[in-house]
Amino acid sequence: MRFAYLGSGSKGNALIVEAGDTRVLLDCGLPLVEVDARLARLGLMASDLTAIVVTHEHGDHIGGVAKLARRNKLPVWLTAGTRAAWKAAPDEWVRTLSPHRPITIGALEIVPYPVPHDAREPCQYVFGHASKRVGVLTDAGSVTPYMRESLTGLDALLLEFNHDRQMLLNGPYPAFLKSRVAGPKGHLSNAQAAELLGSLDISRLQHLVLTHLSETNNTPEHALAAASEVLGAQPDWLVCAHQDAGLDWRHVN
Repeated sequence: MRFAYLGSGSKGNALIVEAGDTRVLLDCGLPLVEVDARLARLGLMASDLTAIVVTHEHGDHIGGVAKLARRNKLPVWLTAGTRAAWKAAPDEWVRTLSPHRPITIGALEIVPYPVPHDAREPCQYVFGHASKRVGVLTDAGSVTPYMRESLTGLDALLLEFNHDRQMLLNGPYPAFLKSRVAGPKGHLSNAQAAELLGSLDISRLQHLVLTHLSETNNTPEHALAAASEVLGAQPDWLVCAHQDAGLDWRHVN
């Protein structure tokens, strides 16, 4: 089992999770030309994909999904609320899932869980294969007990460290946008993500990837420092995913 990011941030998100011959793309907020180029960087083509799974309808997560699905005849899995809010849904390829019930796509078991975010019916996912689990959490403004339960005991955690609170408060965003980002249905700050991390069983963790870093209100140094403080060190399996460079393949052994 392995995973890689095509891109992570407010300009476009896309993650690949692979097990055997199954390759699921989580979100696609990138134009097709970028998708093709970044897949090639990972040694893949769009025709190698099995399906697309969507977290929510915001453009940086869903903007490229319809064109990619239509061109490559890929099934798209998403909640009923996300489908209702998504005007460009390619109906012939859409499959609806419940945020409380797992689905199976090829060799991957995919367990959705709901999160608080300012979208219609957002959810995040834990991907499983054999005994290994990769959990993803991004685009959530606060942490619920169910989220903690979903993300404990993982082999890899891909976790939003969106903003440094002081950088956000002192930065250039207008007041309404600062309130949205920092609100209970916005995005996790470094401190919130670190607190969540500290509450989890991470004894099996092989990879911790910090994702969706704001280019305006955060830096990799700030995010890594917050995570390292919880871990008591900065191990080589702690990394940031980037907007343009994404993240190269990471193997779950």
